[in-house]
Parts: sequence; C-alpha cells; structure tokens
Amino acid sequence: MGAAVQQPSGGGGRRRRGGRRNARPMAEINVTPFVDVMLVLLIIFMVAAPLLTVGVPVDLPKTAAGALPSDDEEPLTVTLTAAGSVQIQTTETARDELIPRLRAIAAERSSDRVFLRADGAIPYAQVMEVMGALNAGGFTNVGLVTETGGPTLDRAGG
Repeated sequence: MGAAVQQPSGGGGRRRRGGRRNARPMAEINVTPFVDVMLVLLIIFMVAAPLLTVGVPVDLPKTAAGALPSDDEEPLTVTLTAAGSVQIQTTETARDELIPRLRAIAAERSSDRVFLRADGAIPYAQVMEVMGALNAGGFTNVGLVTETGGPTLDRAGG
C-alpha cells in the first residue's frame, strides 16, 4: 500500500528537469487485494465451521475399519446386550445406576477412553442413551466396537 504521485492535467505530458511543480500524492488505497483476502477467509470459515461441532466417532457393527490404538491401561468396556441390559466390563448394571458408577470409575482412571459394544439388534436410540450416559459419567473418548470384514463402501475395492 503505497502512495503514488499524480501529474497535473495539462502540460502535454512533458516533464521538467528541475522537479515537479504541481505534483500531489495520491491518497487512495487499492482495496481490491484486501477484499480478495477477506472473501477467501470468509469461505474458509464457512467451510470449517460445521467441522468444529463436537461429535462421537461412529463405527457400526460390521465395517472395514481398523482397530484403535491401545493404551497401557486396560480399556473400559460397556456392553449393551440384545436383551437390553447394560454391563460394565462383566458386571451387569441397572440403567439408573450407570452414571454414578461411571463417575466413580472415571475418578480412578487416568484415561477417558471407553469402548462401547452393542448388539446389532439394539435400537439406535438406546445406544445413544448409553453414549450420553458415558459422556455424563466423564468419558469423552468413546470408541464403538465392531466386527471386521464388513462392507467398505468403496466401489473399486468392494
């Protein structure tokens, strides 16, 4: 953003050697590059804003997804059976006791990772209720356990 010097109108375009007499600085700023940059930033923010919403990674029962990396600590597993019962590791837990037990377990653990295993016949709403309870219990890193060898949705490789 610099200033330019405008020649006075008239004079036939000849310059004098001793300097310019009626030269005045041009005080206008070229805003076109500024507008271009702002439009690009606007587009970037419009595209990135929906990606900033918090979500839970979902792996449905039979997929071609790989395994999650393991920690040093034994992972906590919550299971939903086909009958609708909830188990923490191998202990059956009533649904109304689920959040207090999860909070107690979260206080003792260093990792907030939990694996959720759900029977494929369980309605989606029940799985989401348990995921909400996991979040309320202090576990924000939820991984859904699936079986490998399912469809890949890749037409070339499937």
